[in-house]
Amino acid sequence: MPKVGWVRFRWSRAVPPGVKSYRVTQDQAGRWQVAFASVPEPVPAPGNGQVVGIDRGVAISAALSTGEQLHVPGLTGQERSRLRRLQRKLARARRGSNRRARVRHAIARLRARETDRRKDWAEKASTDIARRFDVIKVEDLRVGAMTRSGRGTRENPGRNVRAKAGLNRGILRSGWGLLVRRLEQKAPGRVEKINPAFTSQRCSACGQVDGKSRESQAVFRCTACGYACNADVNAARNIAAGHAVTARGGYREAGPVNREPQLLASFRT
Repeated sequence: MPKVGWVRFRWSRAVPPGVKSYRVTQDQAGRWQVAFASVPEPVPAPGNGQVVGIDRGVAISAALSTGEQLHVPGLTGQERSRLRRLQRKLARARRGSNRRARVRHAIARLRARETDRRKDWAEKASTDIARRFDVIKVEDLRVGAMTRSGRGTRENPGRNVRAKAGLNRGILRSGWGLLVRRLEQKAPGRVEKINPAFTSQRCSACGQVDGKSRESQAVFRCTACGYACNADVNAARNIAAGHAVTARGGYREAGPVNREPQLLASFRT
């Protein structure tokens, strides 16, 4: 390494041939890593013509239209208890002290462990989905806007700020954006983003749209035909079918959403 010399490191995986550049980084937990720049080949399509819909949530990280429910592995119960103890200890520590620095480092190590598990889950789940299905349909969600702080301003303060902050943490902990980003990179051209309008209120069996059918976060029971299913799996099947509901209540095929700005022209008569 320039200005450093020879550095010993441990190979964690095989490096593809032809790699000529690398980057050395240090994360928040103080771990040093060397990454070699390489663009991997996309995952080949299975060629079976199967389509899958993915509904992302907080209680269930990703529900597939096949009925599978995927969960992001987070911290264990003991690790969460230790994190709370460390956070209380951090609040009592004096700013600028060595004790505060040690506690912050211990918290960072726990956070890094949680992040590593979420990334590992996203890599394995995205590879498995890309290998099994030809077409992958997901909701077109603006995760950045959804997880924006609800604190507001001093003149216009927000409402239910604490609950909104908890929801934001749950969304980020579930890896919504990471999963879709890795799917788009591993299966280019095979990922379709569907309009999410009323996908959680529509019955995947008869097509009835009624907010009362969503009895709870986990239970969907159609008020028209009585079809019962897990609410997230029902939404995933609507996403796989590509159905969305218009503002007037009619149905249309929900293809990829166009985010380009529209130019509107007005004429006087």
